[in-house]
Amino acid sequence: MSAADFAARLRNRERVLGYWSVIDSPVSTEWLAHVGWDYIALDLQHGLIGYGGMLQGLTAIDAANGPAGIVRVEANDPTPIGRALDAGAVGVIVPLIDSAADAALAVSASRYPPVGIRSYGPMRSQLRIGPNPVDANRDTVVLAMIETPLGLENVESICAVAGLDGVYVGPSDLRLAVGGSSPSDPTVDEQFEAALTRVREAAAAAGIAAGIHTASGALAARRLSEGYTFATVASDLTHLRAVSAAHLKDALGE
Repeated sequence: MSAADFAARLRNRERVLGYWSVIDSPVSTEWLAHVGWDYIALDLQHGLIGYGGMLQGLTAIDAANGPAGIVRVEANDPTPIGRALDAGAVGVIVPLIDSAADAALAVSASRYPPVGIRSYGPMRSQLRIGPNPVDANRDTVVLAMIETPLGLENVESICAVAGLDGVYVGPSDLRLAVGGSSPSDPTVDEQFEAALTRVREAAAAAGIAAGIHTASGALAARRLSEGYTFATVASDLTHLRAVSAAHLKDALGE
């Protein structure tokens, strides 16, 4: 879909489903882009992808002429945000947003003047959005991650930031943020679910998208039924291992 279509669907709080990529493998990314996902997210924060891998990955996604290519950038900084957008990402997921001021910085870094501070140099992005700054400001998506104690505490004011298109829950860090001893600690299930409710209700009140990372399609469906408007499933690396292990188990007759 076009950048404008993706932005419109997300902002209208329509159901949007994506897949997560952490492997620097343009060929596998291209195959994933033909599956039917609405977007493919390349992870430059924790993934095994550098600038070259991101550029090739976005090109591979575009070759499928289907999903939008978005990037989780390394940090809330104008440089990685600008580089991801210049490389052709139609949106960015910005990690570790603690406050409304943090969210405002992420929005500003993704918008050209006079509404932002993004430097002009759309090397590849002009193929997806076009070289006009007005079009880019309109069609570029910015998502703030809610995953820290402060981010959760300030989620209502974060959601109210002008120009922010949505919030995105990092469940592993959020579970730690509510007191878990590990990203899967079941002893904080109640606190974790309460936090998820708070995030999605804050987004709904502000009229922006509410997204979450999930471990499976079934969990993504559950979170969407609860009120989240978009969800990302798992990652190529975890699925590669899981499918391989399952085939080995079958071959051994176990």
